[in-house]
Amino acid sequence: MSHLEMHQFICRTDNYGLLVHDHKSGATASIDAPDAAEIEKQLKKRGWQLTHIFTTHHHGDHVEGNQSLKDQFGCIIIGPKAEADRIPGIRKQVSGGETFTWAGRDVKVFDCPGHTAGHIAYHIPAEYSLFAGDTLFSLGCGRVFEGTLDQMYHSVNQFKTLSPSTYVYCGHEYTQANARFALSVEPMNRMLQQRAAVVSTLRQEGKMTCPSTIGEELKANPFLRTDSAEIRRNLNLATASDSEVFAELRRRKDSFK
Repeated sequence: MSHLEMHQFICRTDNYGLLVHDHKSGATASIDAPDAAEIEKQLKKRGWQLTHIFTTHHHGDHVEGNQSLKDQFGCIIIGPKAEADRIPGIRKQVSGGETFTWAGRDVKVFDCPGHTAGHIAYHIPAEYSLFAGDTLFSLGCGRVFEGTLDQMYHSVNQFKTLSPSTYVYCGHEYTQANARFALSVEPMNRMLQQRAAVVSTLRQEGKMTCPSTIGEELKANPFLRTDSAEIRRNLNLATASDSEVFAELRRRKDSFK
């Protein structure tokens, strides 16, 4: 079986658009639908027809294009059961722990409450690909709007079980700002220093910094490194639980400039 083709692009201000295409069947999925016009433009460039949308959560900058794309392509919109009433055009409802088949491949669903109450992520094991939405970012994680900090801790850290080779596709180009915060809490982390330098160069050249991999995130993302002695020392939380360290990291990131 040939690999899926992933085509990633920036739309709106800093949203990532992502088209996933299977050359054998012609199936094409958009991961979320932040900008219908830009997605249509990218599809046309490649001669692809949109068959599905995988929705991660209900926020407008992730679902705004749903209905327009469904009207034009007749695509099937898949999304979180817990937010079905807030997902325009949803046809197939899924929840964490479920697996469905797309383009001959298993797609596993993770429940990821925190950023929103019903946020989900999609994982295609055969492609070593995680579509994390606004739960896990490169060198960061999403803000907690509807859930709790403890929920977000568990949502983010469940991805540690995935292969280190798994590509992490996220919802926004936030990596440079995330790197600055990460360096403020773990400045001696050499892997983080190297990643931050690469990110800075990429952004100066107008290039995207994602996808990263689970392996890279485990080495440099503070929200996956709550056991780091340096982070704990800098937060004055040497004996705290991992979830308490995570919560303090998220609170500090919320006000970091």
